[in-house]
Amino acid sequence: MEDYVSESDSDYTSYWRDWFISSRGNEYFCEIDEDYLTDRFNLTGLNTEVQYYQYALDLVTDVFDLDCDDEMRETIEKSARHLYGLVHARYIVTTRGLTKMARPLPFLPSHHLAALANNLQQLDKYKKAEFGKCPRVDCRSHPLLPMGLSDVPNLKAAKLYCARCEDMYNPKSSRHASIDGAYFGTSFHNILFQVYPTLIPPKSVERYIPRVYGFKVHAAATLVRWQSAKRDEMRRRLRKLGVETGFREENGVGEEEEDEEEDEEDVEFEGVEGQAVVPVGN
Repeated sequence: MEDYVSESDSDYTSYWRDWFISSRGNEYFCEIDEDYLTDRFNLTGLNTEVQYYQYALDLVTDVFDLDCDDEMRETIEKSARHLYGLVHARYIVTTRGLTKMARPLPFLPSHHLAALANNLQQLDKYKKAEFGKCPRVDCRSHPLLPMGLSDVPNLKAAKLYCARCEDMYNPKSSRHASIDGAYFGTSFHNILFQVYPTLIPPKSVERYIPRVYGFKVHAAATLVRWQSAKRDEMRRRLRKLGVETGFREENGVGEEEEDEEEDEEDVEFEGVEGQAVVPVGN
């Protein structure tokens, strides 16, 4: 709150929500309607979650007039920010809140859509990519949405969700990375796409394909190598613990058979002048 400049305490509280939304690090939040904040039904249960709940609510709704010292005011301001975040998680899953977070444009021909977009005074936060863009190359900078991993406060920080690759990412800014994920909740992004299915992007079907000199690495060979490595790792761990594994080499004849199999594999994949050939596919 120290960055806010005002001439009096009255001015200080009159624009609290405007100050909160415009503060650096709070770009992910939308402004909650005053009617929603003053409806006690929407605040059910929050009085047990927020310290100095009534004072914090008065500050958020611009009716705070308590004469208190700086330490007390700072505590109330912290509670007000926490209260706003908890109410925000409830508000953004309402019809009005979804519209503010991501207002979908109607389905129109491209030239009509462009004209409509030019006439809009305020484009939605989602389509403007105000929450960020997906860092995955094949998603081609698709807009992200904030989300939480828990609805319980002070457990998990906010993440960013990409609807194209259906994965989540950490915010780039440290200010955004410190936002409580409960201020957006675990359901917002899913409800948004159910209410506005036109916002669902085509899924990304492109995948990175590893290649060696232009040839795709054989998937079956890669799987076999991975399975063999995991099997050998498990054998070493079990031997270290003195556990009977039941592998054939422990019966006294398995080791010789494995040596013969390894020799056969060496012969099978032996190339020119004894060089091993890497199995590849088209």
